Amino acid sequence: MTDGIVLGANQYGKAECRLVHVTRDGDRHSLADLNVTTQLRGDFAAAHTEGDNSHVHATDTQKNSVYALAREHGVASPEGFLLTLAEHWRHQPWVTGTFFSAEHYGWERVPVAGREHDHSFARAGREVRTAVVQTYGDATHILSGLTDLVVLKSTGSEFRGFPRDRFTTLAETDDRILATSVTAWWRHTDLGTDWNASYEEVRATLLEAFADTHSLALQQTIFAMGSAVLRRCPAIAEVRLSCPNKHHFLVDLTPFGLDNPNQVYFAADRPYGLIQATVRREDVSEEPQAWASVPGALE
Repeated sequence: MTDGIVLGANQYGKAECRLVHVTRDGDRHSLADLNVTTQLRGDFAAAHTEGDNSHVHATDTQKNSVYALAREHGVASPEGFLLTLAEHWRHQPWVTGTFFSAEHYGWERVPVAGREHDHSFARAGREVRTAVVQTYGDATHILSGLTDLVVLKSTGSEFRGFPRDRFTTLAETDDRILATSVTAWWRHTDLGTDWNASYEEVRATLLEAFADTHSLALQQTIFAMGSAVLRRCPAIAEVRLSCPNKHHFLVDLTPFGLDNPNQVYFAADRPYGLIQATVRREDVSEEPQAWASVPGALE
C-alpha cells in the first residue's frame, strides 16, 4: 500500500573529477586537462525508498574509474575519453543508462628562442571545450560544444524595426557594437568522428559566420552560425546556441564639450539580453534523450 508518492527520474555520480593526463612521447609531452562528471541511471530505486545500497556503485568508485581508465586508454579527446567511460559502465550490474560530461581546458606550448618548448605550457586564455556522452541501453548519444567563446564586431550590426510601446526607450540603430559570449552544443550522428578535427572545424565555422554576417539582430546571427555548421559538417544533426548580448553603450561626452563618433563605449555586464536557438536539419529525427541533463541546453 502506498500513500500516492513514487520515485521519479533519478541519477547519481561523482561531479567535477579534475583529471590531467600527460602523454610522454619521448622528450615531447602533451597535456589533456579535463573536468569530468559521471552519472549513472538504472535500478537504484531501493536506495531511495528503503536505504538499500546493494545496487549502488559508490561515487568514489566512479571517480576511481576516471583515473584508472585514463591510465589504461589515454585521453586523446574529451569525446573519446567519455566514450571509454560509457563503454565501461554500460556493462556494470544494474546500470541501464549513463551521463558523462567534460570540460576541456586548453594549454599552449611556451615559446623559447623561436620554438615551442617540449614540456612547458601556458594556459590558453580562450573558450572552454565541452563534451557529453549519454547511453540508454544500446543507444549512445554524443554532444560536443564550447562555452565562453567571447566575440565582438565593431560594426556591421544593426537593431531596428522592433515594436514600440509605452515602456520602450531603446533607440533604433543601424551601426552598433555586437558582442557576445557563445555557448554552443552540437549533436553528432557519426560515432567514428575525428573529435579533435571536428571541434576545430566547427569552432572556425562559428567564428567565420559571426564575422561575415551583417547582423540585423543577434537572433539572425546565431541562426546563421548554426546554419553554417550544418552546411559544412554533414555528420552534425543540430546545433544549440545560447548567446548573451554583451551590451556596449555609447558614452555621452557632450557635458565635457566632446563629440563621440562611435569611439567611446561603456561595456555593461548586466542586465543583458539572452538569445537562444536550436538550428537543426529538417530530415533528421530529434533525439531528446541526447540532451537530458545537459546544463544550459535549450529544451
